[in-house]
Amino acid sequence: MMAQPALSATLDLIGNTPLVRLKGPSEAAGCEIWGKCEFANPGGSVKDRAALAIVRAAEAAGTLAPGGTIVEGTAGNTGIGLALVGNALGYRTVIVMPETQSREKMDTLRALGARLVLVPPAPFANPAHFVHTSRRLAEETPGAVWADQFDNIANRRAHIEGTAAELWEQMDGRIDGFTCAAGTGGTIAGVGMGLKDRSDKVTIALTDPHGAALYSFYACGELKAEGSSVAEGIGQGRVTGNLDGAPIDTQFRVSDEEGLGWCARLLREEGLCLGLSSGINVAGAVRLGKELGAGARVATILCDTGFRYLSTLYNPDWLAAKELPVFGWLQGSDLP
Repeated sequence: MMAQPALSATLDLIGNTPLVRLKGPSEAAGCEIWGKCEFANPGGSVKDRAALAIVRAAEAAGTLAPGGTIVEGTAGNTGIGLALVGNALGYRTVIVMPETQSREKMDTLRALGARLVLVPPAPFANPAHFVHTSRRLAEETPGAVWADQFDNIANRRAHIEGTAAELWEQMDGRIDGFTCAAGTGGTIAGVGMGLKDRSDKVTIALTDPHGAALYSFYACGELKAEGSSVAEGIGQGRVTGNLDGAPIDTQFRVSDEEGLGWCARLLREEGLCLGLSSGINVAGAVRLGKELGAGARVATILCDTGFRYLSTLYNPDWLAAKELPVFGWLQGSDLP
């Protein structure tokens, strides 16, 4: 195995993440399922890529000057990425987050030196929604820039130029399908566009959690939600700027229970501790693999580490309160 090259700057640690074949999902799908290990980024998630791209774009545009402030509304991971990038480049960071997100994300943001503003959850149409609150804070703060991760296409450009190119190289150009969920839409749109630029034969599939409206939009042209999900950072009720023009060929809807099942299997069988969005992505990849058939090679995103959800997904009391299956080992037994 070749050693990774030495890097001259800490921000160069973002991206170029490993790709790994997932044994259990591959066996379940009857083909090859590969996971892009985005938890290996310095901030522990795929959102580091968008954070760096958004900051660099603001610098290039002249809207973010030395000593300035980055303001953003986020479920947590983009905020963590922005705080780390801001620290490395000398910017302050203000993060607005729904108070329902995991305690680990809140503690991490405070530990990184970000100013954390917690707001009650609210629908996007409500002016109190965390995105609108963050925009107002940016407008009221001298020298501040609003990251606007949902509609700022620097987000998806990070995946067109970075993630898609890496996947193509790592899979030697032999990739038949890609799928992941959408939060801002930057990953699914950017990777989809980047892969389609290389081969229009690659199938791009959206994997949507319950409670989101994009499955219905791509299936029948109507934004319509069904059910609910506890997954953080994914699920969308509108076509964001990043999703506009995304090359979605097919779509799946995955329940929390199915996603948690893959989280359990990947931890117990393959030693990967992941968040629920990763489990949902893997479930979608298995479905896509079954549709594409034997010999197919499908990639997905392993978004973040499960260590960010110890108080929720890996807490038996929390799972029981949400009427979700509790991992067997958390109750002193093996897998259910």
